[in-house]
Amino acid sequence: MIKFFFNRAPNPLKISLFLEETGLPYELAPIDSMKGEQHSAAFRAINPNGKVPAIEDNGTRVFDSTAILLYLSEKTGKLAGKAENRGELLSWLMFIASGLGPFSGQAVHFKHMAPEKLPYAINRYDREAQRHYEVLDEHLENRAYILGDDFSIADISAWGWIDKASVVLGDNALQAYPNIQRWFDSVNSRPAVARAREVGKDISFKSERDEEALRALFPQNYPKTSGAAGQA
Repeated sequence: MIKFFFNRAPNPLKISLFLEETGLPYELAPIDSMKGEQHSAAFRAINPNGKVPAIEDNGTRVFDSTAILLYLSEKTGKLAGKAENRGELLSWLMFIASGLGPFSGQAVHFKHMAPEKLPYAINRYDREAQRHYEVLDEHLENRAYILGDDFSIADISAWGWIDKASVVLGDNALQAYPNIQRWFDSVNSRPAVARAREVGKDISFKSERDEEALRALFPQNYPKTSGAAGQA
């Protein structure tokens, strides 16, 4: 059975959706990032990068949300789209993994979490997040899903971050991106999404952003200890 190392951040939520969409059996292994559990030796043996999500599948470890989606799609033969769209699938997965996701995360960090407001950094990441939204919005014109007619892991990967659009770009952000809004509403209405949102809801994660949490989440801001933290 798949062991799913997770918390309730956007990238683990993608894996929750894949698992619920496909019905793969799994067991939960919560990692409380605010308590620094991602830095433990036991978890670093699963993900040397010390981030969630990660999975262990009968002795095989897989870390990084994009790698996990690809691995599980190949394992099950599901949600990969048509063979002739393989190039599109890989391209959009990398667009999300290297662009939409990281720039969204940094936009959130510098607007909401950084100890000082740096106008250059806020503008830089905000505008880059907007640019990535524009690229995706244009692509989705006259398309039901990212690969056209087929719901795929590319949609799951994008959904995990677009779900946080109001945090990334502000309230009602999707009004400026009507094709993303239409696509998001379609994905969000899938029964598996409701189930994915319930995954781990009965597990209590630390919520107070106190000194312990800040040191666990942003160790680079403190004297060097055991490496970086976050999500992948």
